[in-house]
Amino acid sequence: MDLELSGKRALVTGSTLGIGCAIAEALLKEGAEVVINGRDDARVSKVMAELASLGKVSGVTADLATAGGAKTLIKRSTEPEPIDILVNNAGYFDVVPFEEIDDAAWLDIFETNVMSGVRLSRAMLPGMLERNWGRMIFIGSDQSSKPNPAMAHYAMTKTAVVSIARSLAEQTKGTGVTVNTVQVAPTWTEGVEAFMKSMAEIKGITPEEMSKEYFATGEGNTSLLSRWAKPAEIADVVAFLCSPRAAAINGSAPRADGGMVRSLF
Repeated sequence: MDLELSGKRALVTGSTLGIGCAIAEALLKEGAEVVINGRDDARVSKVMAELASLGKVSGVTADLATAGGAKTLIKRSTEPEPIDILVNNAGYFDVVPFEEIDDAAWLDIFETNVMSGVRLSRAMLPGMLERNWGRMIFIGSDQSSKPNPAMAHYAMTKTAVVSIARSLAEQTKGTGVTVNTVQVAPTWTEGVEAFMKSMAEIKGITPEEMSKEYFATGEGNTSLLSRWAKPAEIADVVAFLCSPRAAAINGSAPRADGGMVRSLF
């Protein structure tokens, strides 16, 4: 299916690894020009080189945990031409017992996972509305709907972005702009791999055994996929929502969660 993205400019935050990188790749393959973003110059340059054969790609190094970093990204990504597609993917997770999450940790994860998207959306939505076309996607999680007490601060941020996206969607009524959240499945990314390895060492088992345990008796036991999603599988869903073909989907939070959440709606 041609997603009709040729000529569109996309900005994907946190796109030097994992799901973000896969989204950038998927959009390039569909003909979009893509601006990637990360916090490390060397990593941004490396990923730009890896993706260059797929289409027009540029990169901006900026730390979106700060207002200054967001300002830099907004300025440098929109200087040549405006952004048509914004994918607010930047974020991180942490597994910590609720009573051990201090104030600094709550504020830090909120700045990165929530305020990064708020700042970029605030800057770019008016232009999309003026041009009468645009796509904004927030990357949520199964944690948006089923918070794990050991990830309370992370789950809070992923629920927050669903609310923010819906609020922004209300401003798009009658236009060609849409704003949605994708609630993604547990996905095998570099961060998840590192976490599973560390947990496996603590338990004295292999990472493979740790993964099997997660889906057999752990939180992943509700997954109908019964395995880690691949970043490319999430990216395909996001690419569709970024396209003109997804015009009827607005203000929604579709699940690409592998059936993790036991709910009809």
